[in-house]
Amino acid sequence: MNDSLTSGVEFNPNEPTQPEVEIDMEGGVSPYSPPDAYNPPSKEEEIAYEDMHPFLQEMMDEHNEYTKELNAFEATIAMIEGGKVDREIDERLRQFFAFLDDKVVTHNQEEEKYLFAAISKKMTDTGDHSKTDDSFNVIDILEDDHVKAIQMSAVSFNMFALFSRIPDEKSRFIILDVALNQAKELLELLKVHIFREDTIIFPYAQRNFTNEELTQIQQKTKGEKE
Repeated sequence: MNDSLTSGVEFNPNEPTQPEVEIDMEGGVSPYSPPDAYNPPSKEEEIAYEDMHPFLQEMMDEHNEYTKELNAFEATIAMIEGGKVDREIDERLRQFFAFLDDKVVTHNQEEEKYLFAAISKKMTDTGDHSKTDDSFNVIDILEDDHVKAIQMSAVSFNMFALFSRIPDEKSRFIILDVALNQAKELLELLKVHIFREDTIIFPYAQRNFTNEELTQIQQKTKGEKE
């Protein structure tokens, strides 16, 4: 990340560009339809934040901080689409991708190793799995989201970096389209992912684990951080 992502390039939003280009890669096109994503059939009655175990509250608090970063990144994308490409944009992009690499990836790894593993086992034991595949449940979908997020962020970051290095103007804007499309899909993926964890997974954990079990998972997670 030593090179500037976007500096030294002027962007004219009124100038015609090539049609939007989509990356042909697994996870490159968002599978979510927003109305359905935020009203899933498996969603149970919500549990108030204050009734959650402190460990789950901590996870939700982290999500709130992540959402602030996602909103800031969304604003950055809007600035780029409005024609602003300068050092401020470069710094905002750097900050977001550094945040993803430093905070979100670690958060996801800790989730998978402890909380997700415990929930997946519980779902297998209680029969909460796919009707066609006993070994597949909602945790597999969420873990796949983690992988897709890494793929999308890598493509988006690299395309933003490549944008300022290509001399041909038309080619630059094709690359910018790719970068912006991937960034938007990444945002959508992460926002829906957070929603599903906060409204489906964490309430499931609260209902199906004892306080002692959740405390044990919390202690294992904290032990990993130390």
